[in-house]
Amino acid sequence: MISNRRNMILLFATLVIVMLGFGLIIPILPFYVTEMGATGRDLGFIMAIFSLMQLIFAPIWGQLSDRYGRKPLLVVGVAGNAISMLLLGLSTELWMVYASRALAGVLSSATLPAAMAYIGDSTSDRDRSAGMGAIGAAMGLGMVLGPGIGGWLAARSLALPFFVAAGLSAVLAVVILLVLPESLPKERRAARAAPLRALSPRQLMDALTGPMGYLFFLAFLFNFGLTNFEAVFGLYALERYGYNTAQVGTILTAIGLTSTVVQGGLTGPLTRRWGDIPVILGSLLLSAVGFLVMLVPETFIGVLLATCVFMVGNALLRPTVSSMISQRAGRAQGAAMGMNNAFMSLGRIAGPIWAGLALDRNLFLPYLSGAVVMGIGFLTTLAWSRRQPEVEEVPVVEGVPMAGGD
Repeated sequence: MISNRRNMILLFATLVIVMLGFGLIIPILPFYVTEMGATGRDLGFIMAIFSLMQLIFAPIWGQLSDRYGRKPLLVVGVAGNAISMLLLGLSTELWMVYASRALAGVLSSATLPAAMAYIGDSTSDRDRSAGMGAIGAAMGLGMVLGPGIGGWLAARSLALPFFVAAGLSAVLAVVILLVLPESLPKERRAARAAPLRALSPRQLMDALTGPMGYLFFLAFLFNFGLTNFEAVFGLYALERYGYNTAQVGTILTAIGLTSTVVQGGLTGPLTRRWGDIPVILGSLLLSAVGFLVMLVPETFIGVLLATCVFMVGNALLRPTVSSMISQRAGRAQGAAMGMNNAFMSLGRIAGPIWAGLALDRNLFLPYLSGAVVMGIGFLTTLAWSRRQPEVEEVPVVEGVPMAGGD
């Protein structure tokens, strides 16, 4: 773990506040944009544009952090979150909401790869999964606090939560600028002469066919599974059980707490005891079972427990996969974490789109298909794991892992 606890606390607070802003949007945005004449299709595109911008820009921010250090990119990400939240709160027309969410995706996407690279710079291979787990726990805590705080503040004004999130982010950006030390010495930074590479289909294919390609696929997979669950759970609970927003919010809060506890308290001990790959295999299997278990219960307590089973499996995947990518990235931590974040964003785009289409056909299809996808992930990971050598540094060319076999 990072030797200076103050640095870890600042990173933790950074991810909590950024994800708190994202979390408070979830329950408020439908009401907010409906007042502007938005349809369900508009709401879907507004949610998708944020992840799409993250997908495009996260690798660029990762490469910039390898050149200029982690601290400047953390400041950009947090300050960008403040600006986008302020603009969202000031929006009076639908196009302004689109623009503010697009800007949020562009700027706030600098935060996660820079934070993960900071952990990679400052921890040993043995402790890296625990460090990534703490980052995941911070994100989970933000997602837990966000909906509750947003709902409470929105009772006064639908725009008030956005202004509060903007103020918190602005204060944190100043604290990072003044207090957080840089983790990447100048002698270890990448050369500035090489041109920055924006994300392209070719770039994604190069990453997928490179030495870390399967790990990037897993980064996509666990986000696909998570958003496949989250995107339609409210509608699923309403149509099947007749739940109201308070009951759905209670369940989402419970799974957020589960994710925080698992990532912050179990990831490190489990990976140190069993290793990264066995934990990934167990997580994929538990996620597949969790999707199926969610179709069984008829009582509120049963639904609550079933969703938490799924979340335990999914919560272990993020930090463990991120740790393996970080271990193999060597000195190119920022580029690798940027590409990791890009594939996570791709999963956050594809998951809700598929879940919505599947729900239109059959109420149970999103979770049945989710179980199949995670089961396939378990089988392919089992086959891939048998071919893995000892961890070694993976060469990087212009911020993208070189093409090659697994």
